[in-house]
Amino acid sequence: MRKKLLLLGFGFASVLVNGQNLFNFGFDGTTASMIAAGWQSTNQSSPVGAGTWQNAAFTLPLTGPIFGSGNTTTIPVGQAGGNNSFALVNYTSTTGAGTISNWLITPNINVMNGDVITFWSRKGTDGTTDYPDRLELRMSTAASTVVPSGGSADLGSFTTLALTINPTLAAGFVYPKVWTQYSYTVTGVPTATNVKFAFRYFVTNGGPSGANSDIIGIDSFSVNRTMGTNDFFAENFSIFPNPASSVLNFSTKNSAQIEAIQILDLNGRIVKTNVLNGVSEAQVNVSELNSGVYFVDITSSEGKATTKFVKN
Repeated sequence: MRKKLLLLGFGFASVLVNGQNLFNFGFDGTTASMIAAGWQSTNQSSPVGAGTWQNAAFTLPLTGPIFGSGNTTTIPVGQAGGNNSFALVNYTSTTGAGTISNWLITPNINVMNGDVITFWSRKGTDGTTDYPDRLELRMSTAASTVVPSGGSADLGSFTTLALTINPTLAAGFVYPKVWTQYSYTVTGVPTATNVKFAFRYFVTNGGPSGANSDIIGIDSFSVNRTMGTNDFFAENFSIFPNPASSVLNFSTKNSAQIEAIQILDLNGRIVKTNVLNGVSEAQVNVSELNSGVYFVDITSSEGKATTKFVKN
């Protein structure tokens, strides 16, 4: 029984507060550019079908509405980045009714406990019938990554299960039909270590004649390191003099660029705002402020930082 319409298109957008972006990938190019960037895929489904992970490459007219296009005359878009800016995989990963285990593996990423992994995912179907899908995010901390190669049960060195979307393969669009963000906080990596993450499309009783599996996409994969407010400010910015009576001077470290500076009183009221245009140095006149303690919020290309200063 062929139950699903084959709609394969073969052929960042996050705010980081008090932290550092370690890695991000928006799937804005082609499958070839994704592989060139260090991603790799392997289909270990049983039996193996023709479907693989790839960057979307839909062309008009579409065979049917897909990934929120709403019609056959609009190219599907990712969570961010525009037309075809996402990766996808579908039920043709296996044949007949089989077990899908189809992997998309990241390049090496240096992470440690507390780092936050985020990505967006959704089902591709715009229809009303749900053939349940499941996606795992897994992590390998092995010094030499072992890529799964032994069939649908083989995990290689990706033995850490970070999260699962729709773990029980429940129907009713538990796997969402709209772009939805998921996150995982790294544990079990006490010191900075090169690891790899893997998306495993894992569906039992899947395939063209199975009861499960349809089509899913992922987008906006990002790895962020959160930091304490004081640590982040000290690492990226200098403020002087402090205390100050007339002018506060700001300068950046590393590659940070200041986009805006706000000064708030201790009750959280904004008393001064300077909007800038990506500068490495700035001055704010505080001579008209009453004496006391104030907060300074800096919005920058590297995130948002907060510190205190004293007005004489």
